Amino acid sequence: MATSLTRPRPTSASSARAGRRTYSGSVADAAELTIDELARQAGMTVRNVRAYRSRGLLPEPRLRGRKGYYGPDHLARLELIADLRARGFNLEAIGHVIERATPESLAQALEFARAVLAPEGGEEPRVVSSRVFLERWGDQLTPAVVRRSQRLGLVRQVGEDEWEITSPRLERAGMALSELGIPLASALEIVAELRRRSRSIANAYVELFAEHVWRPFEEAGEPDGEWPRVRTALERLRPLAGEALMSVFQTEMRAAVERALEAQLAGITRAPAP
Repeated sequence: MATSLTRPRPTSASSARAGRRTYSGSVADAAELTIDELARQAGMTVRNVRAYRSRGLLPEPRLRGRKGYYGPDHLARLELIADLRARGFNLEAIGHVIERATPESLAQALEFARAVLAPEGGEEPRVVSSRVFLERWGDQLTPAVVRRSQRLGLVRQVGEDEWEITSPRLERAGMALSELGIPLASALEIVAELRRRSRSIANAYVELFAEHVWRPFEEAGEPDGEWPRVRTALERLRPLAGEALMSVFQTEMRAAVERALEAQLAGITRAPAP
């Protein structure tokens, strides 16, 4: 388990602050903040704050004399930037999210972006020690298997002796396959194949949403009153896509099992008598 990741663990500061954030731009204890206080509450460095401000991602502070003060809107904006960066968005893409919203609709745009990026089904990553991994998988946990798991994004090393499981649901599926006698290495290849095939299906549904929901909304000038409808459409689309995929999969799985069973029975009936 000595293999390390090249990507750092996303900061958990946003999660720790979730209890006091609202999407109306009101954040407790953030009415009058210096840049040092703002950076501390946002869980980042002053240098980060200045960099985001210089790129136009953060509005200028309110000046009192020669000193600048920040408020709830600045903190909410930094929390969004941190969330998007932790999920792999670059600063250019983050800028597009922010630039497209008017001051009146920014809160709705931020809420929409968070809804889009929220984990489906409420699944959250789980952190375990190396000892737990070794006890669970034993000799199957070879260096090659660890590296493969990392490349697939299934685990991340988040400390000297701690690992983050990005999808506990997939881990449980792997354990169930192992109980059936299927090696962990083979289960990982199934995950890789599922990811490749699921990507094209996900893209097809996103294109459907973009063509029939987002594009008309965009052409209408992204009216403030339409944000809730667009968000609701996306929230409904994801479970509908999952249900449709599962239904088709179950049909195809049944057909595949029937074909395999027929082939095995045919082989038995053709076997010569002793």
